[in-house]
Amino acid sequence: MPLEWAGSSPELLLVLDRTGGLPLRAQLECRLRDAIRTGRLQAGERLPSSRELARTLGLSRGLVQECYAQLQAEGYLVTRGGSATRVAAGAVAVPALACPSAQAPRLVADFRWGVPDLGSFPVDDWLWATREAARAMPTAALDYGDPRGSAALREVLAGYLRRVRAAAADPERIVVCNGYAQGLGLALRALADDGVRSVAFEDPGSPATTAAAAAAAGLSAVPVPVDEHGVDVRALAATGARAVVVTPAHQWPTGVVLAPERRLALIEWARRRDAFVIEDDYDAEFRYDREPVGALQGLAPDRVISIGTVSKSLAPALRIGWLLCPPPLAEPVAQQKQLSDRGSPTLDQLALARLIESGRFDRHLRRSRATYAARRAALLDALAAHAPGVTVTGLAAGFHAVAHLHTGADEHRLSTAARERSVGLYGMNRCRASHVDAPAQLVLGFGNVGERAITEGIAAVGDLLAGRS
Repeated sequence: MPLEWAGSSPELLLVLDRTGGLPLRAQLECRLRDAIRTGRLQAGERLPSSRELARTLGLSRGLVQECYAQLQAEGYLVTRGGSATRVAAGAVAVPALACPSAQAPRLVADFRWGVPDLGSFPVDDWLWATREAARAMPTAALDYGDPRGSAALREVLAGYLRRVRAAAADPERIVVCNGYAQGLGLALRALADDGVRSVAFEDPGSPATTAAAAAAAGLSAVPVPVDEHGVDVRALAATGARAVVVTPAHQWPTGVVLAPERRLALIEWARRRDAFVIEDDYDAEFRYDREPVGALQGLAPDRVISIGTVSKSLAPALRIGWLLCPPPLAEPVAQQKQLSDRGSPTLDQLALARLIESGRFDRHLRRSRATYAARRAALLDALAAHAPGVTVTGLAAGFHAVAHLHTGADEHRLSTAARERSVGLYGMNRCRASHVDAPAQLVLGFGNVGERAITEGIAAVGDLLAGRS
């Protein structure tokens, strides 16, 4: 799509050589032809006025007008009375393209995990919050500001986390970041500077994300098994690590809740080992069959770094997250953020603060819970109808479930066969450090799949899930 300019003439970079022997008009014609032929100037795109281009290049206006007239005669430009000079349609040479690969077929249902209902993003509320934030934003807020993030957002987040997550939240110990991945990287780099040499993570969990962040911080990453009570603290103690990444409220991806005795044992391990727990509080807003579980950070604010984001509650594209740090790590993490990018976008932070303050964020969460509860029910109904032998766990919260397949099932073959039926299924092996698929399980994300698509998708692959094919 060509650029549209309102009012003022668009700028155009052209370089002329006044030391050579080629006349300036010939040079100008050549530069404009090349810009059009290569696609630098696209069909329909407006050129500067002859007066403006002459002023910019230090030429006479008559010379530029003659150049435009010549290129118009050659079919490169079009000019209409009272309108700007533009690149003629068909004048831009289209480069030869490589044969495109066959496009992936459109899926009836894609049970990709970790994606919320993108269609329910509260566009009107976000636009309102952005306008309100921009209108009230002081001029000083347009400066680089505090690398920890907007003081207004940190104050609002502290209140929200105390209210909703029972966290021991102090705005002075909150650092705003660009999502979970950056938050984890900042925390691990700060810990590495503090002498930590290895970080443990839950298995199954997020091995690729944790390993990449650990490697970037110069740390080794060690898997620790998870059972029906959560992370195995005894196994953790045997690793010698001084940091661990956990998802205690709704373990990713098994869905188990860290048992109370394990919570206490984990905190005791951290204090005894002079270690830190990195809590990924990724989807605690969404629960169905149980009471909400408070953040682990509330039990041990001196030992837990809690990372939260709006990627699941609003949308991943916003890239807004935060770290709630223990007192000794608040400044080191802020310094890492300063070195990383000098701070996250202020206007978006102020918009989020306004969204939460106004109550519109809570209203959006209530709507989302109802949506996910309906999709969860649709998934259970579809599995009961088309694959009744498949056990499903991890559904008490969040928007994914774990389907336990029959003995001998092959996750990769099943996913491949499902893809041939236009259904996206994803194996648990991608969440395991060893990448093995025993026992065979699928992680079924239903956050961004409508109820009808869920029903049709499970119907299409029910025999595969049940082992009847």
